[in-house]
Amino acid sequence: MTDEIAPETPTGRPSPESRRQQILDAACDQVRQRGFHGASMADIAKAAGLSVGQIYRYFENKEAIIAAIVAQDLAEMRDKFAEMESQPGTLLDALDDHLPDALDKCLDPGRAALALEVLAEAARNPKVAAIVRAADAQERALATTMMERNRHPDWSESEFQARCEVVGLVFDGLLMRGINHPDIDRPAVTQVLRATMRYLLS
Repeated sequence: MTDEIAPETPTGRPSPESRRQQILDAACDQVRQRGFHGASMADIAKAAGLSVGQIYRYFENKEAIIAAIVAQDLAEMRDKFAEMESQPGTLLDALDDHLPDALDKCLDPGRAALALEVLAEAARNPKVAAIVRAADAQERALATTMMERNRHPDWSESEFQARCEVVGLVFDGLLMRGINHPDIDRPAVTQVLRATMRYLLS
């Protein structure tokens, strides 16, 4: 999520994009505090400083808000992968540089709480499950394309895909560690993660 002041239109009114972001920020905060079902549209509207009617002008329902949150995270991941792709050197060099930041994001309690709420809802709600699975498919495609840079010629397709999957498992699991063990030794874990990534991708 962004804390930057959103742009305004020439009339001085918030742009549609900034209004959407205002709603998304409020929704994320409410879902973290109350859970998906506990956060009503009225709660989200109050937190955003808007009316419920204004919320519905931008989002049809809470599933649409979740879809926008997931899309925002996917866009952030796409930007991060593009940044890593543009770096000189090997994929492992780029991963080494970005691992501390990735670990901090995974272990952030607010980020973890939001992600786990969305996943919990996906386990119950087929519409949310479809949103999450579609985003996951795009994330895996992005990661697989990037990891092709370091693919060993002896790996079968199934082994390569399994290694990509385990990389995803590691970072998904870190979200839970951010809740269960927030005081984890981050420098030590970063070093072990670097060794783990080198094993998985070399």
